[in-house]
Amino acid sequence: MTAIAVLGSTNMDLVAYVARAPGRGETVTGREFRTVPGGKGANQALAAARAGGDVVMIGAVGTDEFGSALRANLDHAGVDTELLHTVAGPSGTAHIVVDDEGSNAIVVIPGANGTMTSLAPGDRAAVTRADLLLLQLELPLATVTEAARAARARGVRTILTPSPVQPLPSELLDAVDLLVPNEHEAARLTGKVEPHAAAQLLLRQVPEVVITLGERGCLHAARGTEPVLFPAPEVTAVDTTGAGDTFVGALAVALGEGRAAPEAVAWASKAAALCVGRHGASTSMPYREEIDAS
Repeated sequence: MTAIAVLGSTNMDLVAYVARAPGRGETVTGREFRTVPGGKGANQALAAARAGGDVVMIGAVGTDEFGSALRANLDHAGVDTELLHTVAGPSGTAHIVVDDEGSNAIVVIPGANGTMTSLAPGDRAAVTRADLLLLQLELPLATVTEAARAARARGVRTILTPSPVQPLPSELLDAVDLLVPNEHEAARLTGKVEPHAAAQLLLRQVPEVVITLGERGCLHAARGTEPVLFPAPEVTAVDTTGAGDTFVGALAVALGEGRAAPEAVAWASKAAALCVGRHGASTSMPYREEIDAS
């Protein structure tokens, strides 16, 4: 079983479902509200565990009721939460609006996640023992960089989701093996809207890139090979929240099992397609048997 360490955020998602998202200064009436465990780190950990990985979560939750629920959700999925630290104060929250087309807008309040300003010795040990390390940018950038460099020193393959997007220092990129932005993040990082052009620029900084393109699928590019566009499986989108994290979690498991990039990307795409056909983030992530059967 692939050993996967995830350093990242845990948030409680506070999700409002509306026909149309409000514009600036506008109030709209929603039809439903849900409270769902989330956070990009926790989502990727849960997705990887459901896809068959042996996952340890490194992060922080608060002393509020959300913190207990976030830990319990990961425990239930079989994720090792020994390194999910409990700190005084509130847990992270994500305030999400989902419209009838399945699109979303998200505001994240870091809470306990902001206390992860460095790696504890146990955190570092878990990173260096793993086969793969999954990173995102909802924790302080210095900690993300510290983990990536620790992984690189021990030959641990590192996958970075650059979200929320921000300028990335070379010391972080130098330690990343695979970068997985969505098309908007890739455009922000490179100034190129066209995915192939963005991928070529990103390959100057990292050896391999997968740009996710929503309903158009994803683009895989690696140094020394021709880029390949993978179409998305046909699905009616209900809620796209968590689809990218589902993709990354499943991709990590497939790569850790030694699958070639095309097979791994195609399998992860099936996982993401199953996710968008359901409501919620963590609640919509498929199990391995579902991915194999789709």
